[in-house]
Amino acid sequence: MANNIVEVADDTIQKESYLGGIKKKVKRNIYRWHRIIGLITMIPVIFWCISGMMHPFMSHWFKVKLAHEFVKPEAVNQAQIKLSLQEVLNKNEITEFKNFRIVSFNDQTYYQVKRVSNRLAYFNATDAKMLENGDKKYAEFLARYFTEDPKSAIKSIEEITDFDEEYAYVNRLLPVWKVSFDRADGMDIYVETEQTRLANFNENRRKAFLWVFRTFHNWDFLTKISNNTLRIFIMIGFLAIIIISMISGLVIYGFMWGKFKKPRNANDKVGILRKYHRQIGLWVAFVTFTFAFSGAYHATKKLTPDERIKYFYQPSIKTADLQTATLALPLDWAKVSNLSLATIDDKLYYQVYTKSEEKGAWKKEQQDKAEKMSEGKKPDAKPNVAYYDVQTASLLLDGIMLHAKALVGHFIEQGKTGGDPACCELGESAETSEDESTLPAIASTSYLTKFDKEYGFVNKRLPVVKLALATDNHLTYYVEPATSRLAAQIVDSDRREGLSFGVLHKFLLMDWAGKDIRDIATIFSALGVLVVSLFGLALFLKVK
Repeated sequence: MANNIVEVADDTIQKESYLGGIKKKVKRNIYRWHRIIGLITMIPVIFWCISGMMHPFMSHWFKVKLAHEFVKPEAVNQAQIKLSLQEVLNKNEITEFKNFRIVSFNDQTYYQVKRVSNRLAYFNATDAKMLENGDKKYAEFLARYFTEDPKSAIKSIEEITDFDEEYAYVNRLLPVWKVSFDRADGMDIYVETEQTRLANFNENRRKAFLWVFRTFHNWDFLTKISNNTLRIFIMIGFLAIIIISMISGLVIYGFMWGKFKKPRNANDKVGILRKYHRQIGLWVAFVTFTFAFSGAYHATKKLTPDERIKYFYQPSIKTADLQTATLALPLDWAKVSNLSLATIDDKLYYQVYTKSEEKGAWKKEQQDKAEKMSEGKKPDAKPNVAYYDVQTASLLLDGIMLHAKALVGHFIEQGKTGGDPACCELGESAETSEDESTLPAIASTSYLTKFDKEYGFVNKRLPVVKLALATDNHLTYYVEPATSRLAAQIVDSDRREGLSFGVLHKFLLMDWAGKDIRDIATIFSALGVLVVSLFGLALFLKVK
């Protein structure tokens, strides 16, 4: 009996010894791997944290402000419009073109005509004479207007037809003119003359920041030496390792700290480093996860090319088809700010833009909006564009929404060819725009004159029409009627990623506290992640 008791006791001791050995081995390996993977991600963390902290500084507190960021629509100068568009085109023997607008600069009014070659030509509305280098001159005029700088010399003016490092794809608009001023701040202004708008601007500090952000946050250098897909996978790999490092740190310094901590005296530098590495690490564990997870999720979206710029519908127009002269349209010219053309289901219409209504009408509109808001309804913006048939001059009711639906039908058809814009260049109409039954049911439509949470500033184009389709993934199109271009295409997966990036990476949930507080919280969060990483590096070197 005694022998049996002894044998059982020996077995118990051996099992406890065996389990203790396993626990000791696991403990040692967790700690060792935490140190190794932390060391692996040290450089990426430094890159991302420092460049990330610079973003709020440069985009908010040190943001360069221009004198003007948009051109306010004004009524066209009737006194300077002596000739109709048809007369100007005929005098210059132009039988076919893409579109036109009216622009005024340097005390003259011109018809801005988009030729079949997609080049913009300028013809004086008084005598039909073409302005030499008109687009270049208009670009300089706009650049000086936006900067309110009529005196500085122009160092260079060049047309940008492809995105590059300083004018990246995030700017969306092409072609644009880059106007470089000979000034101490090295100011470059990018303008889109076709729509009279500011596309972007850079001065010396902003150029330096963009280089830092491209290099250390987006890792564009990897694309130069490999390709975009490899860049994305490398970034996701490092972000995954950061998450693993964070989890192992929580295990060591949080859940199992009693198993890992070692007694140290007050003068032990390793103990002090470990103490602050642990405390700060626990404080920033959550934001470390949110930054890394949302960054990786955001990066996965970059694996699919954003090809919205390919989607447009600008067929050629014959001058002979313009039966109603522009000056013969039944308009209140005192309110007309511009004119253009649009093709809807193979029929041609004048797009007539009007400036803001009188104060009384504006006040009534604000009252209507207030009533809708009090009823819990979101007020819709009122379109300031009307459509007139070029053959009969008759008004097309709800023209802007019919135009948007036709464009969406065309884009859906174009998507079946992989986004090939050849159909648009050749002026071939999409069959889907002629047959509404080919379009999915429309859930809702609205007209946007401001950016919102779903259609953010990154999309650049305004005003746009939002067309939400009744599909399983809630496919929504945003189209710009002024250019007949696709501004954005959004499905549920885009919304989830946008919500993740906005909330977990940019802290947009803190907007209630104001942009200053939100940016300060973002900076301190990134700084905390950086500090805990540097303390970890110092601890590694001390223990080693």
